[in-house]
Amino acid sequence: MKISNKIIFFISLIVPYISNAQQLKYSNFDQWIVREIPESGIIGGKTKILYEIGPNDTIKGAKAYIPTSSPWATSNVYARVMGVNKGSVAVYPDKHGSGRCVKLTTKLDSIQALHLVNIEVLVGGSMFLGKMLEPVKSTSDPYSKMEMGVPFTGRPKSMKFDYKVYIPNIDHRIICTGFSKKKEIAGRDSSEVFIILQRRWEEDGKIYAKRVGTGRERFHQSTHGWIEGHTLDVKYGDITKHADYRPWMGLIPEDKSYYAQNSKGKMVPVHEIGWDSPDAPPTHILIMASAACGTAYVGTPGQTLWIDNIELVY
Repeated sequence: MKISNKIIFFISLIVPYISNAQQLKYSNFDQWIVREIPESGIIGGKTKILYEIGPNDTIKGAKAYIPTSSPWATSNVYARVMGVNKGSVAVYPDKHGSGRCVKLTTKLDSIQALHLVNIEVLVGGSMFLGKMLEPVKSTSDPYSKMEMGVPFTGRPKSMKFDYKVYIPNIDHRIICTGFSKKKEIAGRDSSEVFIILQRRWEEDGKIYAKRVGTGRERFHQSTHGWIEGHTLDVKYGDITKHADYRPWMGLIPEDKSYYAQNSKGKMVPVHEIGWDSPDAPPTHILIMASAACGTAYVGTPGQTLWIDNIELVY
């Protein structure tokens, strides 16, 4: 495919998210926004507390969260389905040293109406660069509700962070989508952290990308306390010939494409169509940390990843 000159990323959009040192804002995770969401009376009418990464603030009311200065989003969401307001939370602030960190957990979330459980969904706590589009109106096609990635032109050598992980010692996972009863499937889950650099462009309203840089790691076992200053290297260009390459580090499959807004403001999938040259200039950065990995609504309840002090190393 011929690459269009219509690059859709406006460098001026980087300013709110990136510091002068080419670091991502709020990446020490000491500041948090508290959201107080009053749930509808039919499901109990309680106030659900949701958390977002950003400048210390409190937001009251069942309304969409629109970040203005923070590049970070979470899987915590305000949902409104058939007129019913509901909050879902699987990402929390937690203590680490003298400050705070991010706690991401996998849990079963249910909606009770008239004292009966009508819907149950497995939620994997995650944080990522981008936006969550609220209110969420269904559990279908979850990636279409996430705008994944922010404008970025740097070329870091690695990403450094602190982490701790708890992986339950069981060899099955649960699938629970809200459309049917939960069931067990074989295989142990893992937690995951990745950094991806892409060069994106738009043609006829569709967004395409080539992979510029990759760093991706999965954690299969619990740690004994915190691992401080862990380094995840960023490899540039086609990484399929590297000795430590694994299939899940490859290009994003078409059926699992992340989404972004095109120049007309429409959410469309980002088609990652190939590996870019090692010296290609990126236009976007994607970072995600997740308690679970793989398919949405699949995981192990109780599995938890803590992460702190994300730093890009140049």
